[in-house]
Amino acid sequence: MKPLLIISAGTCGLARGADEIIDAAKEYQRKNRLQKRFDIKITGCHGFCEAEPNVLVNLKGKRIFYQKLKPENVKDIIEETILRGKIVSNLLWFDPNTNRRYENMDEIPFYRKQQRILLGHNAFIEPKYIKDYLKLGGYSALGKVLKEYLPIDVINIVKKSGLRGRGGAGFPTGKKWEICHKAKGAEKYVICNADEGDPGAYMDRSLLEGNPNIVIEGMLIGAYAIGANKGIIYVRNEYPLAVKNIARALEQAHNKGFLGANILASKFSFEISVVRGAGAFVCGEETALLASIEGRVGRPRPRPPYPSESGLWHKPTNINNVETWANVPQIILKGAKWFSSIGTKGSKGTKIFSLVGKINNTGLVEVPMGITVREIIYDIGGGIPGGKGFKAVQTGGPSGGCIPKSLLDLPIDYESLKKAGSMMGSGGMIVMDEDTCMVDVARYFLNFTQEESCGKCPSCRLGTKHMFQILNRITEGKGKEGDIELLEDIGKNVELTSLCGLGQTAANPVLTTIKYFRDEYLAHIKEKRCPALVCKSLISYVIDSELCGGCTVCAKNCPSDAITGEPKGIYTIDQKKCTKCGICFTVCPPKFKAVKKVSPPVK
Repeated sequence: MKPLLIISAGTCGLARGADEIIDAAKEYQRKNRLQKRFDIKITGCHGFCEAEPNVLVNLKGKRIFYQKLKPENVKDIIEETILRGKIVSNLLWFDPNTNRRYENMDEIPFYRKQQRILLGHNAFIEPKYIKDYLKLGGYSALGKVLKEYLPIDVINIVKKSGLRGRGGAGFPTGKKWEICHKAKGAEKYVICNADEGDPGAYMDRSLLEGNPNIVIEGMLIGAYAIGANKGIIYVRNEYPLAVKNIARALEQAHNKGFLGANILASKFSFEISVVRGAGAFVCGEETALLASIEGRVGRPRPRPPYPSESGLWHKPTNINNVETWANVPQIILKGAKWFSSIGTKGSKGTKIFSLVGKINNTGLVEVPMGITVREIIYDIGGGIPGGKGFKAVQTGGPSGGCIPKSLLDLPIDYESLKKAGSMMGSGGMIVMDEDTCMVDVARYFLNFTQEESCGKCPSCRLGTKHMFQILNRITEGKGKEGDIELLEDIGKNVELTSLCGLGQTAANPVLTTIKYFRDEYLAHIKEKRCPALVCKSLISYVIDSELCGGCTVCAKNCPSDAITGEPKGIYTIDQKKCTKCGICFTVCPPKFKAVKKVSPPVK
């Protein structure tokens, strides 16, 4: 078998220069007439975004992982590794925690504790070609279903597997299918919700870019079980590569007979179309999504009736997210017992998380349900940059809660996260270090949710805005006694009286930060002090006269001429002129570290 050069080329890889790596590899292969010596495969994301652009070299049963590459590195990889079988050690991933370079992809700590049931396929599939998916057994689950099972048999398998929706609330997938299957109506729909709007989340994007056929096959199996003949993939317009790869995959699946009339010589017929979302976060909520597809303003409606009974065009409609659909072919092929053996009693299988923020190893991680926060942050994520302390992680997107350091050993499953005041959501994980102001974090996410509120419910429309105004006031040093209690009261009312999931969970960042970091709120309100030295109104920049070396760098870079002094003398900052831009703090040479942030601010 010829050596294989696999280049990671999802959106994140392309943003870091993967296209230049591709061009360099193809040009070197062509120029040196090496087409018979090795193959090149352009795949989706391999998950390790921090190491982009990266490649894998499949050689004699090993998967050698090279990272943070430049076009000039390609020549060395081809000449040394592919042609001579030698390792280019300086391009291997280096772990500062163990002071070691790792050669094999599976030995790298980032990958070692993962269970990549879905993401693992990305490294073997060039999404341009359906043949790669077929080589891995693609569409064999569909064939098995059409030949061996009645629709109710498929539903029972999914029910026994324990698969729950991966898009937010975690409703049992098989039960949802069963309701739609039993709903009256000759015409039914299945929809793939790919409207991934959470800040920092890109799990669905990666699956659609790297392996669109696994989602299509999952939808086909679900449609057969439910009795639907039409499907829709509702995808963010901001995902151009995903849209492009989905469209190509649908065309190729149609040409191969996996879509259209009488699929695989059966009586089952099914078509899928793509609808691009217009950018509203609330359209991730299923009834707002339906309104958007129908051409109406994306606003939630009261339930019941649920979409399973009366959805798109008032027809029974089953909606699942990308990751949920992608799990279905695996469950059919390997069995409900296999899937239910992974995870916890109430949360089965694996979950994909986007691990971002103040973490060494950013990327997509697929882990078994029940893994702890500590294992993700330290064993997979490699800990906090600069040796700083872990402070919190927000799970579940902008409406999720913040999990503090005291809960590092919390298992990650639906029930445990809910009990802690957070939620699984779609799987976003934003890590925060000791320099993070939790009041400012709550303000940031409240700003997002109040801007994205559709405005239908007064409690959400006005409640989130009022909470944001209070948080703004607190971060500006204008907080008052009773503000914390007022935030809690408004938050609970918004939660209880909002129609959809956006409003019902919007207060989570505020309520959890108050619960776990109340002392920071009190410092802002009572002492007019920001312990993390983040809130502009509550800090000042000063120069330590004992440390200042008179190098003039801060004065030369100050945009407001607030810094004065003589070369090789002592410099000072005029607080009346200072705009608190922080440039002086950033440019002060490490050998001096004379510029300091202080709170409360200097008057």
